[in-house]
Amino acid sequence: MRSPDPWLDEFLARERLPAAYAQTVQSVAVPLAERIAAAARPGGIVVGLCGPQASGKSTLTAVLGRLLEARGLRVAALSLDDLYLTRAERAELAGRAHPLLATRGAPGTHDVALGRNLLVQLRRPGRTLLPRFDKAADDRGPGEAFEGPADVVIFEGWCVGAAPQPAAALAQPVNELERVRDEDGTWRRFVNAQLEGPYRELFAGLDLLILLQAPGFEVVLAWRQEQERKLRERLAREGAGGKRAMSDEEVAAFIAHYERLTRWILAEMPARADVVVTLDAGRRATLRP
Repeated sequence: MRSPDPWLDEFLARERLPAAYAQTVQSVAVPLAERIAAAARPGGIVVGLCGPQASGKSTLTAVLGRLLEARGLRVAALSLDDLYLTRAERAELAGRAHPLLATRGAPGTHDVALGRNLLVQLRRPGRTLLPRFDKAADDRGPGEAFEGPADVVIFEGWCVGAAPQPAAALAQPVNELERVRDEDGTWRRFVNAQLEGPYRELFAGLDLLILLQAPGFEVVLAWRQEQERKLRERLAREGAGGKRAMSDEEVAAFIAHYERLTRWILAEMPARADVVVTLDAGRRATLRP
């Protein structure tokens, strides 16, 4: 069945989304867009969109952007992933603080100062260069320009808005990665300190916080492996030279870096998020009353 909006049909086809996603647009994205539009004010607002890996943040961000633009608002999208430090910068950090910081993902592996500056600049008149991170190359790629000012900045990422854990919660490892490679807890204490300091300042600029709530960490791995398989297929179609995507086994090892904080967010954030969108294992979304 075709949707009543031609742009939505084109979007579903381009993103290879099932026709059923049109229902998500009507039941979740449209009400969210209405709430965001109602909150808009002179000088612009920043909307934080938090969700675990492969939960559909980028897709929802694109749909919200289209819906808000249809309401006459200028929208800029910024992904936390695009703020990752370069591979060389993470290598330097790993040598200085902890070897696990060579892997992108955890707080401490982003350029927080750049993020704070961008959230301000995007709401001002003029041209802002947005960074782009190439995950297949695991390094920074060419950026894109946005002509401001933005009325709404959608800032999406897997730990956007995350709060630090209590110190006592850091004592016990949550998985084999932490047991073997962070035996004394140095890495997880470093990550938590980042949330207490620089990231708290970054997230303080959020005017509205939306959480995409997965049913549990266990389903996130399957989602992430599916996402990487699609990346492998795309790179094969494009003949992308030396770029590569991870195998299922590599994804499992990679996502272990995210497990502690993902579990903490799913347990802690729903009580304070402004909006919670619950997801089932098939990523069917429901806007929580």
